Amino acid sequence: MQYNEKMLKHFYNPHNQGSIKNADTVGQAGNPICGDIMKIYLKIDKNIIKNIKFETMGCAAAIAASSVLTDLAKGKTIQKAALISKDDIIKEFGAVPEVKVHCSLLATEALKEAINNYQKK
Repeated sequence: MQYNEKMLKHFYNPHNQGSIKNADTVGQAGNPICGDIMKIYLKIDKNIIKNIKFETMGCAAAIAASSVLTDLAKGKTIQKAALISKDDIIKEFGAVPEVKVHCSLLATEALKEAINNYQKK
């Protein structure tokens, strides 16, 4: 399996990795088949994602997808961030190995859960 240069760049130097103490909301998604687990932390102010961090236990593609997701969501309203799709993440990379497309979906699912949890408060 071949990862492209942009995926490897996000894997080796992920953006927004870590947790947020006193986050406004947290979302998590996992895939029991591959074992990847992603956790997304959000700090929201006036409906805008001011800070976003992730903790991902998984393969290079899962970590890279989490990194790209945080870049795409930061600064957006929660409504616009909820519209980010796996295709948006794949587009950022240019291409993703077919067997790793689910990693992009997991990242968006974790974000959507975080937003849903926030809206339920």
